[in-house]
Amino acid sequence: MSTSDLVPPYQASSPSDMLVACLCAQWCSTCRDYQSLFDQLQTEFASVKFVWVDIEDHADWVDPIEVENFPTLLIAQGETPLFFGTLTPHIETLRRLLQSQMQSDTPFKGDPEVRGLVSRLRPQH
Repeated sequence: MSTSDLVPPYQASSPSDMLVACLCAQWCSTCRDYQSLFDQLQTEFASVKFVWVDIEDHADWVDPIEVENFPTLLIAQGETPLFFGTLTPHIETLRRLLQSQMQSDTPFKGDPEVRGLVSRLRPQH
């Protein structure tokens, strides 16, 4: 199944599962090109849940966060955001970021709305 078939909220097998959500828009050519790279990493990181979120189709999940640049990535472990920000659309950049976040236990220190986004993308357990 490709990430284009996944629509939040996805079913996590446990609250400690790692989530990688790409916030993009269908009209964005960079996003469309990036989606196939994002899909490739889903195969490589089989234990990670990958979710592709079109910010216009799923505005109710993304609001009140303003996504101004693409692609914007959210990485969370369980309910804890680890990373939220714009990333260059290169597979190696995302691969290195995922590998470093899998080894890190430092939570994201940004906007508290990001924690709300993680909750909206995950069902309540």
